[in-house]
Amino acid sequence: MTGLLHVLYNLILSLWVGGIAAFTFFITPVIFRSFGRDMAGQIVGRLFPGYFFSCLGLAAAALVLIVSLRSSMTHSAFKWSLALVLIALAISLFTTFRLHPEIKRVKQEIHSFEALPGDAPARKAFRKLHALSAMLNLLLLADGVALMVMSTSMKT
Repeated sequence: MTGLLHVLYNLILSLWVGGIAAFTFFITPVIFRSFGRDMAGQIVGRLFPGYFFSCLGLAAAALVLIVSLRSSMTHSAFKWSLALVLIALAISLFTTFRLHPEIKRVKQEIHSFEALPGDAPARKAFRKLHALSAMLNLLLLADGVALMVMSTSMKT
């Protein structure tokens, strides 16, 4: 049973890291290269709720699996893995339920990014929130990579 749990845990981490990497480095850039700024923003905006909920679900699943695997892990591996998963869960909860809704609210004030001057207050607010979102997204990616590296040597 423990072997199956380890496989599931590694699968969850692979989906986590792969999903973030694919969305961040491949899907989003292709969309923004293929469409105008406003249309690309609309497309990505429709993808974000599913993206954020998938990150949240994967972090929650990783938490359940880490707790289930505790007895098969060294104390240090469990402690660090648990801390990283809890950090990811907190970031995902914040992004899903606080940051993304705030970005959507600010974005509603912007009818067109192509027409709105760069120094407009709504655009500045959006830029700030988007930067925070991007930074947290990269932190989730790094968190997942660290968990993957640790998972290779976490058995007792």
